[in-house]
Amino acid sequence: MKEFELKYGCNPNQKPAKIFMANGGELPVEILGGRPGYINFLDAFNSWQLVKELKAALKLPCAASFKHVSPTSAALGLKLDDRLKRACYVDDLDGLDDSPLACAYARARGTDRMSSFGDWVALSDVCDEVTARIIRREVSDGVIAPGYTPEALKLLKKKKNGAYNIVKIDPDYEPEAIEVKQVFGVS
Repeated sequence: MKEFELKYGCNPNQKPAKIFMANGGELPVEILGGRPGYINFLDAFNSWQLVKELKAALKLPCAASFKHVSPTSAALGLKLDDRLKRACYVDDLDGLDDSPLACAYARARGTDRMSSFGDWVALSDVCDEVTARIIRREVSDGVIAPGYTPEALKLLKKKKNGAYNIVKIDPDYEPEAIEVKQVFGVS
């Protein structure tokens, strides 16, 4: 896909809006569900950079919660004891101990649940069913990951009556060395 028409630009009155590669190449993402807007993609791309770098540095699955282009939290895929499971509202979730990625998102989301309300989720690894079950029950605008198991994708596609934003990113994508941002016609 070379371009994607956004739901809207920075604000709902800013239509039409789209993302594309300045070099004319293929986008490094696939939209598997929903129709993200401009701020959604700012959250998606910024949060993806964070989890990708954390994973590379620490060699552990990780997750981040972003809201309005700022991280609310990020966490590593370490097991949670019973106290942390209760604090993160995942003590009822079967299979949590078998999914480091789900533990990472439970930790990230549980760090500051108020700030994470309506967040954008970033996952360093392929989203599994347990992680999708946590995401599905939280109020969130979308998720970016390098892939989704069939079970996870099926669960996430049911969220928001099928309008939940699900983005798959090429984990090998590297941006150009210099990024240019344009605001009010000025670069």
